[in-house]
Amino acid sequence: MSNHFTGLNLGPPEGDTRLDLTDLYAFQSPRDPSRTVLILNCNSFAKAAAFHPDAVYRINIDNDGDAENDVALSLVFSEPQDGRQRATVYLATGSEARGLEAAGEPIFKDVEVSFGPEPHIYTSGPYTFFVGLRSDAFFIDFAGILNMFDHEGGKNFTGLEGAPDPSRWTGKDLFANYNVFSMAFELPTSVLGANSAVRIWGRVSIRRDGKLVPVDRAGHPTLANFFLTDKKKPEFDGSEPVHDRERFLDEFIHSMEHVGGYSVEEARAVIDAHGILPDMLSFDPGKPGGYPNGRLLTDHIVAKRLSMLSKGKIPPDGLKPHTDLLTDFPFLGTPHPNPDPPPA
Repeated sequence: MSNHFTGLNLGPPEGDTRLDLTDLYAFQSPRDPSRTVLILNCNSFAKAAAFHPDAVYRINIDNDGDAENDVALSLVFSEPQDGRQRATVYLATGSEARGLEAAGEPIFKDVEVSFGPEPHIYTSGPYTFFVGLRSDAFFIDFAGILNMFDHEGGKNFTGLEGAPDPSRWTGKDLFANYNVFSMAFELPTSVLGANSAVRIWGRVSIRRDGKLVPVDRAGHPTLANFFLTDKKKPEFDGSEPVHDRERFLDEFIHSMEHVGGYSVEEARAVIDAHGILPDMLSFDPGKPGGYPNGRLLTDHIVAKRLSMLSKGKIPPDGLKPHTDLLTDFPFLGTPHPNPDPPPA
């Protein structure tokens, strides 16, 4: 769930942007077709100065189609001190991958988080890793979307504001000058599992009274922002993908009926065709990359999601991918030195 807004009114999980997972990317390495790049971002607008030291951030992989974790990369962070922080990464498989705790083999230990313009890149055996501040690749004409939709005075998206009109787009990308906290890996594709196609999702949990509690997740981009109400989002954030269809399918269908004029049968067929429930990003490295097969940093996710939701009624917004992307790992651009003030 790409949570750049976590609904229009709800705010980040626990009121803390460090726990706000924004985007998940998965694509074949442009330098080596036998390797895969996985990127999980959080803390959009970079309101907080470091990763949360009491949280566990995870990238989960299901490689046998049962919507349960078979592989997990877990990250934990030290308390930030004097503008510095350290990260440790664990790789778990099998039953160890299914808990919330950071379990398995430590593949990176106490590496420096990059808060400056130059990325600190680490290698350990076949794994390459970066963690820290980068330029956000996400792009959206958010003001134009507000013009296009009814939205309950700035709360939930409720339907289209009359017939979609291209003149309602502003041409302004809200994220053109924002940074994000990124966790990036390049690893052998074989680590994901024996099956050619896998499903990937992100999770962040916070320790509360000595117990880890899941508070946010990331899978298919921009789902919950358009398909779920603020009331439903916290339940969705804390749930597991294996329960998505039974708990949330009716909510998704209702949104598609209301916005796109779908019948129940049409909406269910589109949801199944796009594979968006359970909310896990599908990736087959043997097929051409780009959403919905994984996700590239250049994919115009908002255009794809709005077209799906509206049954093709919403016209293109004309936005293009960011031009500061790198051709080499970690691929996300250099952080903006003076980003715009965060939205209120």
